[in-house]
Amino acid sequence: QVQLVESGGGLVQAGGSLRLSCAASKRTFSSYAMGWFRQAPGKEREFVATISWSGDSTDYADSVKGRFTVSRDNAKNTMYLQMNSLKPEDTAVYYCAADSLGWGNLRTLQSEYNYWGQGTQVTVTS
Repeated sequence: QVQLVESGGGLVQAGGSLRLSCAASKRTFSSYAMGWFRQAPGKEREFVATISWSGDSTDYADSVKGRFTVSRDNAKNTMYLQMNSLKPEDTAVYYCAADSLGWGNLRTLQSEYNYWGQGTQVTVTS
């Protein structure tokens, strides 16, 4: 079992920044592809960003490209999401996810992840 715990959410004005963290409970975290997803009120959960096991490869949803940066520190079993130039439409619960069954490559589909965190709320005011 892998436990994922998100932190860093909060309330911020449009144009501001937040950094989310996702701490994993297992050292084998370093072999997992990881991802961030979000779910806004009344909407389905959607892909935000993914990072390969090594951190050398990343991918983003078009809506966040150029504003969000995903990174990881395998020594700390932690993944991050730096969110800049936040917009009200970024308001959502943000979830981190881990793919412990794959080869550590990028994953953009929810079905490709087998562990999920509980989520952290991000609210952006205009």
